[in-house]
Amino acid sequence: MKDHNLWKEEYFGTDPPNITYELKPLVNPNGDKVDDLFSAWIILNNPKQLNSYTTRMVKGVIAGFSRASMDRNVVTVVFTGAGDRAFCTGGNTKEYAEYYSGKPNEYGLYMDLFNAMVDAILNCKKPVLCRTNGMRVAGGQEIGMAADITISADTAIYGQAGPRHGSAPDGGSTDFLPWMLSIEDAMWNCISCELWSAYKVKQLGMITEVVPVLQRDGQFIRNPTVITDKYIQDGEIVYGEFLSGKEYKDAREVLKSCETDFSLLDKAIDNLIWKFANLFPGCLMKSIDGIRMKKKFFWDQTKLANRHWLSANMATEALLGFRTFNERKLTGKDTIDFIKYRQLIANAHPFDQKLIDTVLPKPLQNEDS
Repeated sequence: MKDHNLWKEEYFGTDPPNITYELKPLVNPNGDKVDDLFSAWIILNNPKQLNSYTTRMVKGVIAGFSRASMDRNVVTVVFTGAGDRAFCTGGNTKEYAEYYSGKPNEYGLYMDLFNAMVDAILNCKKPVLCRTNGMRVAGGQEIGMAADITISADTAIYGQAGPRHGSAPDGGSTDFLPWMLSIEDAMWNCISCELWSAYKVKQLGMITEVVPVLQRDGQFIRNPTVITDKYIQDGEIVYGEFLSGKEYKDAREVLKSCETDFSLLDKAIDNLIWKFANLFPGCLMKSIDGIRMKKKFFWDQTKLANRHWLSANMATEALLGFRTFNERKLTGKDTIDFIKYRQLIANAHPFDQKLIDTVLPKPLQNEDS
């Protein structure tokens, strides 16, 4: 048989930050392994930085989806993150701040890779499951939505961060969210920078299934920080909202006493893969591509224009936003002085070093100084 792979092993590895590519045997409902059939697991392996993707990792995702797409033995692709805290929190802000900030042409080349990563997911000739094992935020939300179906841990949180940290969610969210949510929910998700629970995004139709992953005293419990048993409170739907005040603090203490166990999540993944395995593969992929086509329509219309804007933005607001976030441990703040920035641009102040110095947070003073 001919080998149709473009990529070999150079972009895969087990040492973070990297992409891990793993073939797992297909299992039937009894847990028995099936010969010669597999799921391909593409794992974002950078848990210390909440699985944010570096330039090298972006190449690894492209390589992984290309390999899985060309592998005759692969039934389904599972896209997930290492550890129990995050699926992905987007682009690596350290790399953004320390290399790409102020270099719009370099960032344009990076965005060409990013666009190719989303294209690789949307063009994969196997069903793509996003196994959301934790935070799915910013660019992580975008590449997660490029997948076909999401099965989520109930501890996962979803949202965007662009307008708060110097960017816009133009890596897919502005294209995909209006298909998945009402137009106003899509708008609010993009611009509010709020974090939503897995139960809330399930209720709104963004994901397929939510699975408990917390064990306490040997029993699975639902995420205690989220309202999961009330639908109406004071005339408003509150199902899926986070608790507040003392209730939230108490729930956080319960959370600390729990162990994370992904066995039910992985069982749900296996069940769905088995369902796919028992369908005609050609008919399955034509059906999936028929739905993907709608997601791809606006993505393909806007990805190049967005590439150019995001590149240019790296010389101005992204420079401020990513640098501030990257230096938050030194300054105690993760955002610029937005009011001062607006006042300066309202007075037509040039974007120069004086403006940058004025709006960036100042380093914290040492106690000995």
